[in-house]
Amino acid sequence: MGSDHYFSASPASAENLRRIRVTLADRDLEVSTAGGVFSPDHVDSGTGVLLANTPPPPPGGNLLDLGSGWGPIALTLAIQSPHAAVWAVDVNERALDLVRRNALALGLDNVNALLPEDVPGDIAFRTIRSNPPIRVGKNELHGLLERWIPRLEERSDAWLVVQRNLGSDSLQRWLAATFERGYSVHRVATGRGFRVIKVRRHGSPLSEPITLP
Repeated sequence: MGSDHYFSASPASAENLRRIRVTLADRDLEVSTAGGVFSPDHVDSGTGVLLANTPPPPPGGNLLDLGSGWGPIALTLAIQSPHAAVWAVDVNERALDLVRRNALALGLDNVNALLPEDVPGDIAFRTIRSNPPIRVGKNELHGLLERWIPRLEERSDAWLVVQRNLGSDSLQRWLAATFERGYSVHRVATGRGFRVIKVRRHGSPLSEPITLP
């Protein structure tokens, strides 16, 4: 794709729309993908590890898929929690269009696919699930997480999957240092070269710090 990346706002590469078969939330589905988005031919390994090592999402409230791509995480959340509002957030307009197409085709009317700046600022999330775009660079990635993790509701969790060879351990250390007060950070699973990191918000950062066992 040359300089065209899956995190480009408007990919210049040919759309090359296609249909693929995937299994999400224990359902065999056919979804639309396209060129210029992340992992257009299958559910990528990292997302597969994340989906296999996270608990069922909350049954209601607002659930966030951060860096949605064509939507495997958002669609899974929407299937598992039909009464929740699922927010699929990405900077790639083509990816967001695919999420909308797939949600419509699957009859999932609880999915909102939006650019980051279009998500209402007063919404807090009962969970965040993300295969974050590591290749945007460390500063961009840190800024992304600093923007969204504080929007967790109290006593709620963010679940992130990161490839070990792309800095999962250093990211975990940064998360623990950055979200030191009112949060806890743990590695909860390892598989296929990926780590799943859980960030739990225990309470308001303005409250007294919580001592964990």
